[in-house]
Amino acid sequence: MGAEHGEMRAAHTAPLRRLMPQGAGGARTGRAGRQAVLLGCAGALLAGCASMPDGGDVMAVDQSPRADGDSQVRVYGVPPPVGAQPTNIVRSFLDATTSDEADFRTARMYLAKSAKQTWRPFVVTNVLQERPKSEPETQPSREDANGYTVALSGSQVATVDANHAYTPEEKPYRETIHLIKEGDQWRIDRLPDGLVLGQPDFQRIYRSVNKYYFASYKSESDDPKAGKNVLVADPVYLRQRIKPITSSVEALLAGPTDWLNRVTSSAFPPGTRLASRDLSLDDSNGLRVKLSKQAVNTDTAQCKRMAAQLFFTVQDMTRASKISEVELQDPSGNSLCALTQDQADRDFAAPGHNGRPGREYFIDAQHRVVAMPDAATEPMPVHGPFGTGKTPLRSVAISRKETTAAGVSADGRYLYVAGLEDGAERGAPLLTSTSAGKSADEGLTAPSWDGLGDLWIADRDAHGSRLLRMREGKGDAEQVAVPGLGGRRIKAIKVAADGIRIAILVEDKGRTTLQLGRVERDGTSLHPTLSVQELRPIAPQLEDVVAASWAGGSRLVVVGREAGGVQQMQFMETDGSASDAQTLPGVNGVKAVAASEDETRPLIADATEGIVRLPPDANWKTVAKDGTAPVYPG
Repeated sequence: MGAEHGEMRAAHTAPLRRLMPQGAGGARTGRAGRQAVLLGCAGALLAGCASMPDGGDVMAVDQSPRADGDSQVRVYGVPPPVGAQPTNIVRSFLDATTSDEADFRTARMYLAKSAKQTWRPFVVTNVLQERPKSEPETQPSREDANGYTVALSGSQVATVDANHAYTPEEKPYRETIHLIKEGDQWRIDRLPDGLVLGQPDFQRIYRSVNKYYFASYKSESDDPKAGKNVLVADPVYLRQRIKPITSSVEALLAGPTDWLNRVTSSAFPPGTRLASRDLSLDDSNGLRVKLSKQAVNTDTAQCKRMAAQLFFTVQDMTRASKISEVELQDPSGNSLCALTQDQADRDFAAPGHNGRPGREYFIDAQHRVVAMPDAATEPMPVHGPFGTGKTPLRSVAISRKETTAAGVSADGRYLYVAGLEDGAERGAPLLTSTSAGKSADEGLTAPSWDGLGDLWIADRDAHGSRLLRMREGKGDAEQVAVPGLGGRRIKAIKVAADGIRIAILVEDKGRTTLQLGRVERDGTSLHPTLSVQELRPIAPQLEDVVAASWAGGSRLVVVGREAGGVQQMQFMETDGSASDAQTLPGVNGVKAVAASEDETRPLIADATEGIVRLPPDANWKTVAKDGTAPVYPG
């Protein structure tokens, strides 16, 4: 079955129905009062059946939350039961809003005539821990003798705005829904705009997808290193069963989300829209996209950039299918340009999709920086002064081209930069900390390289910190303003390959949180001024974050613990939502973790057992019993 085609609809026998293939998990316990119809097909419906059975029983089963493999499961609401009371009308309406109908046609049947015209379901989606409770208003108004009010309440964890951007937002949720009688049936005439969903329904209906836009370096855009083809991932949540390819392209054409808008740009001319709203991959996994007239007069270079944005965005939505080519067409179907998979990977930089993966590195027991090539069974000292062990280091960062290393001395006072080749010399410190560096939490943080070849680091003391950048890892350090930091203190940093986003561990009153900042480059080309704006939490549920590392275009691996809980390691998206990536097996006492933006590479961590690696679909394995500061290039 194609992802963009219509689906079968169950007979109406309950407030909500779910179509499941037989053998896809059997009858599973779900929310009371919500049912589904189990249709046979010898377990083959997920893969597409040649024919449906014409015999056998129809069995009612309880609905269960989404399973990752249930890609062909469809949920549909049913019309209001005759004579239903107000509270039941509200509950059934909430059920119907979780259906896989593009226009909420059934949910609108629960609305009074006036509300059908005014209700706007896509303005906002409120995500609660559980499905909202619906109860009669405790003190109904005496002036509303002919109406009825139902209160909705719950614990909100996030919102998704009209631009599909997810924002963690923990607070109590309370709204009211008002009903009147139309004829002799109760109908909803006043309700808040948007949707309200419990997390299980949200996770079943929505999927995190990366849109891609070009990094905009503004005052530094003339720098040869600041390429015009660097793509930045912009995560959004889209309904995964409602024309997923079409919806992802429409979201891309709508432009970047508010948080990234100041530091990214789109190659699509303003006002560009789809000329055909039914997109799907053809038999060769190619994608043909008809665009409106605004895109017709672009030159080949701009058209290829537009195609690259489409390629990586749709590839993220259709992860199971490798796209062979994207072709852009005018409204009449004439080709504007085409971009193959090889061209996209060669000419455009999209973190997590392409690029040299890089080796793993760490500092061994002899104070040497060592590398772990794929073919090696033992770590090997790097070339250059950091491979000799003569300079004890607290931390190290390897440039993304793996030609240069930056190391912080064991006392946290000095930053050294040296080449990774025979004959290279360490030289004098490039930077000296202004603090005493009396503990591991003072002095210089571990450094970090961006994809432009610039080196970032923070200098800390007991009372504050400074964020610094060194162009190409040499010369004077430039201070980078972080206006949202306030009196809080930087404990660690990790800049993304695009140089547009930076992850910062921030300490405040004994609690360490992970924040994401947006790097803005203002001023002039001769005197650029850098700042990190709009810090936002990445893992707000964690009380104490120990370490974090970039693990894809919009994903980080985070180590921390919830209040009163044990340490855990998990993937998080840059918008603060939990990643749908695999669950990570536990490992004891993690002090540091490193991941590659190539998601096929293993994790590496400094844990109780020593330096350990986690290859995909495997368990942790000890690489060295003694060692510290594991890193990938970056």
